Amino acid sequence: MVHLLAPLNTLEAINQRRSVRSFCSKGISRETVRQLLAAAVRAPTAMHQEPWAFAVIQDRQLLKSISDRAKPLALAEMQRADCDAEVLSLFAHPNFNIFYNAGTLILICGQIANPMAVADCWLAAENLMLAACAMSLGSCVIGSASETLNTPPIKAELGIPDDMQVLAPIIVGVPDVAGKPSPRKEPRILCWK
Repeated sequence: MVHLLAPLNTLEAINQRRSVRSFCSKGISRETVRQLLAAAVRAPTAMHQEPWAFAVIQDRQLLKSISDRAKPLALAEMQRADCDAEVLSLFAHPNFNIFYNAGTLILICGQIANPMAVADCWLAAENLMLAACAMSLGSCVIGSASETLNTPPIKAELGIPDDMQVLAPIIVGVPDVAGKPSPRKEPRILCWK
């Protein structure tokens, strides 16, 4: 179990949450993962459908294998999107791990047929990431792995049913360095009547 350094209120957790891309080698326990999943399922859900399911990968060899298979697809997508040369170079490097060497990958999966699954699963993802922050853990969404994680061979390997898709791949672990705050624009208000 991870112990809090100091309890955070909701606004503190929201303001302190960062995307972490550097992790210690120390893993997190199954109990900690269960606590994160318990927070995830407390998210709002349309018509109380709860269309989510979770896959947890903590096997480092499997994480590396998935990373190696995801990098070419992610790199091709980034090239089509005309991404920054520095990012392309990072993904092209043979030693780059798409999961930033995190010891835990949590996949939030949703039912393909459920029209609200995407929204519901992303609400669960935010709960999970805020809970991780409150537990002094780091997290980061790895959207660049989504295409690979949704291929039939990977889904079969991970036991993800055909009627579900990976919507939110999130790495979690003990941060090696504190994430830096990223600037945010002021809210764009289209209407206030």
